[in-house]
Order: sequence, then C-alpha cells, then structure tokens
Amino acid sequence: MQNLKGKYAIVTGSGKGIGEAIVKKFLEEEIAGVAMLEWNESLVNETAARLDPSGKRLLPLRCDVSNWEDVKTAVARVLEEYKTVDILVNNAGITRDAMFHKMTEEQWNQVISVNLNALFYSCKEVVPTMREKQYGKIINVSSISALGNIGQANYASSKAAVQGFTKTLAKELGPKGINVNAVAPGYIMTDMVETIPEDICNNWINNFIPLHRFGSPAETASVVCFLASDESSYISSQCIYVCGGATTG
Repeated sequence: MQNLKGKYAIVTGSGKGIGEAIVKKFLEEEIAGVAMLEWNESLVNETAARLDPSGKRLLPLRCDVSNWEDVKTAVARVLEEYKTVDILVNNAGITRDAMFHKMTEEQWNQVISVNLNALFYSCKEVVPTMREKQYGKIINVSSISALGNIGQANYASSKAAVQGFTKTLAKELGPKGINVNAVAPGYIMTDMVETIPEDICNNWINNFIPLHRFGSPAETASVVCFLASDESSYISSQCIYVCGGATTG
C-alpha cells in the first residue's frame, strides 16, 4: 500500500485530467495535504471542492506556472499553510501542435514556457526546503511524444528535455535524500483525446498500442503515487512509460 500519511504535496496542472487523477489518488492514500496549482482559478476551486468537500486537505491556488513570480507566490503560500513540501509533481503542460514549416515562434515559446521552464521555476522554489530536510520526491510528467511525433516539434522537444532535466536533478539531489523521476504517459483518455475523430483513435488503437486500448488518467496517477511513496525509495533518475507498450504514430 502506497500510504502517504503525514506528507504534503504540490501538484501543478491539477484542475482536470491526469493532474486531477493524481490528487484523487493522493487523497485515497491518506495524504495530509495537497496544494493544487492551476492557471484556471474557477476550475481548480470546483475540482478541489468536489474531491475534498470538507476543504481540509486540499489547497487550490491560481498559478501560471510559466511565470516565476506566480510560482514564488504560490509556493510561499503553500509553505505558510503546510510548513513543508515532501512531494512535487510537475504535471502542467500544453500543446500547440503544427507542422514545423507552419509552426510560429509564439507556438514554440508557449509550449517551452509551460512544459519546461515551469519545472525550473517550481524546483527552484521547492528544492531548498527538500535539501534542508534531506528528503523529497519530485515527479515530472513527460510524454511518449518525447520519442518524436509529427506536428509536435515544440511539444516533443519540451518533453524530451523534461527527461534530461529529471536525470540531471536526480544526480545532483540524490546525495540530499531526494528522489527525482519522470512518468511518460502515452495515449491517455483525457478531454483532449475525446475530441479526436473516432477513425483516428481506432487507427492508434489498432496500429500503435499493443494493449489495444487507451489508458486512463487513474493508471498514470497510480505510477505517480508509487514514485511519491517510500515504496520507491531506491528508484531515482528513471522515466516510466505508461503507454500500453505504444509507439508514436
């Protein structure tokens, strides 16, 4: 059992999808508190109220993770409320897909800012606390697209960089008792996938996913929870692909 009693976490991009599933799983494992960082304030407040009607274990915070000042303010609020951070899950991410010859500088910069720069900002604010207490779990959400995917030069680059960032921090922070790992989801049934035409989804299922189905946010959340728990105490610098054995299309 991946019990998280007495632990406090930050999960970015936690208003819906995989982020919401991670928060839900943490609550099931009896975590003491989770700060939910999300740019959409009304969404994160609604999600927090639904997952924790008592309002005692969730701290929803509006935060643009691509803005360092926003992250500083949010983490300061978390430390004021919880006094510490044991677990950091960098889940926030966006796509701005386009074939490379049509991709704009704005599309490139937006994805890099949210998917990569945000990790630098959140870790800069949280790692000092973890170093001081000689304990911490950092889980960064990458993607199967890190292996390369048509129309995703920006997204694939950012998610590949997440893996390099993860392995570097694991080497630097390991001596301080901090585990750093990544999770790379594949074809997960989120709101974004539900808008994709059925024939395209069937093509993916039949030709690219050996398990012949999409994954669920909960299946990704279970792996994140394992990496956040002390059951994974000797695992660091790894990227676990939660993808049903899939390859990119």
